[in-house]
Amino acid sequence: MSFPEPRPQVPQLPQHLLRSIDCQQGAVRAVRFNADGNYILSCGSDKSLKLWSVSRGTLLKTYSGHGYDVLDADGSFDNSQLCSCSSDKSLILWDVATGQVTRKLRGHAGKVNCVQFNEEASVIFSGSLDGTVRSWDTRSRRFDPIQILDEARDGVSSLKVAQHELLTGSVDGRVRRYDLRKGQLHVDFISSPITCVCFSQDGQCTLSSSLDSTVRLLDKSTGEMLGEYTGHKMKGYKLDCCLSGKDTHVLSCSEDGHVYCWDLVEGSLTLKLPVGKAAVQSLSFHPTETRLLTAMEGRVQVWGAEPEEEEEEEAIAT
Repeated sequence: MSFPEPRPQVPQLPQHLLRSIDCQQGAVRAVRFNADGNYILSCGSDKSLKLWSVSRGTLLKTYSGHGYDVLDADGSFDNSQLCSCSSDKSLILWDVATGQVTRKLRGHAGKVNCVQFNEEASVIFSGSLDGTVRSWDTRSRRFDPIQILDEARDGVSSLKVAQHELLTGSVDGRVRRYDLRKGQLHVDFISSPITCVCFSQDGQCTLSSSLDSTVRLLDKSTGEMLGEYTGHKMKGYKLDCCLSGKDTHVLSCSEDGHVYCWDLVEGSLTLKLPVGKAAVQSLSFHPTETRLLTAMEGRVQVWGAEPEEEEEEEAIAT
């Protein structure tokens, strides 16, 4: 009597390089998936923002209008608009289809490190070296911010918006969570400068990376430390961290040319993904699939759980 073989586990981590894109925009400062994960946004040191197809790796449009390096970008939920921020202290709201500048927003006194739309794309949040987070109404013709949050004592390096909550990380070593509906502020102190923050998918936890080469998982409501993830190198660069699509793994860029992936619960290193010989500058996890974007120097890499050629061959066979 023969037993059926156990079904193989679905790979949880993207470890196969599907394609590498030469962005031709100087150093890539940040790489992001759009809302549905079909497109890639790459921010260049040549002052440009570029939109790419994930499936083909082809360039769809270039957006030019900033005066210095583009440091971050985000796409609206309906893919009609993009927002980007730059070392030139400005934000730009773009029309995706035409590539035209819809609004240019100025007000920050230092370079703008991070930018994100709210869920309805009615507000843009921006965090700057000047220590402030500013929110901008995308629908009105006002050019001044509708709100300025100035609690940070040093530059704001990272921010994330989820429903009515705003999470920020600052060089002053603090993770701040604003409840915009209730007007409340919660602060967690981490001794080292914060480089990146994000919410878990279930909204119960916050993740932050800092320049002491540690990624920390905190309980959102109590601030209790749930996990510490180490082994990577993050001493002098503002590098990204994120959670995998189902909150199973913690991922971080590293200055040693790898992406480190830890099991969220156990804290053990599951995968050390070799990207290249320089620092991995930025990463972004696909909103629904097991796919990962990484950026190193002038290139963007797309990673999948399985090699793409095999999938195509299977599709032809069936």
